[in-house]
Amino acid sequence: MLTFAAAVFFLIVTPGPGVLSTAGVGSAFGAPAGLRYVTGLFLGNFAVGLAVVTGLAALVLAEPAIRTVLMLASTGYLLYLALRIATAGSKLAFIEAARPPGLRDGLALQAINPKAYAVNTALFSGFPFMTDAPLAEALIKIVILNAIWIPIHLGWLWAGVALRRLDLAPGTQRAINIAMAASMLIVVGLALVGMR
Repeated sequence: MLTFAAAVFFLIVTPGPGVLSTAGVGSAFGAPAGLRYVTGLFLGNFAVGLAVVTGLAALVLAEPAIRTVLMLASTGYLLYLALRIATAGSKLAFIEAARPPGLRDGLALQAINPKAYAVNTALFSGFPFMTDAPLAEALIKIVILNAIWIPIHLGWLWAGVALRRLDLAPGTQRAINIAMAASMLIVVGLALVGMR
């Protein structure tokens, strides 16, 4: 069980679309918007976990065309989200965010987030510790996963909000938002390379 908990920690804390966008939303839009966004990410990740545990994700993702469509949708959405973060709070913005990302955006990201599927698949299909009681094992894994997932994402949100509270000069805040967005783009690039 400790090995599973360690795997959860390291798989979730590493930069991916969820944690990077959480910090970006916190930095660009503040705590209330960030909490709504994290709630959406949480609900979306929970749904992905259930899809993995029930085998629905494996069934759907077994079709190469569906995998390609989801990867393209994920890439497009992450590019859109990166653009919104990069241009938030900037007087030089090419687009103005009509509203900060919220619950719906977090749900949407997790539904098409390749890292969410990969992490949940690795965690639920690996690290067995109750092979004679798979349902009990899955339930315990869900509890452990969420006990680690929630504080990590709230920590990333806090880091983003802390940057915002520093009341940095507009140019510095713009640079931070652009760096957050660029980090998301690097993750997108790595995902696309890994897809080959």
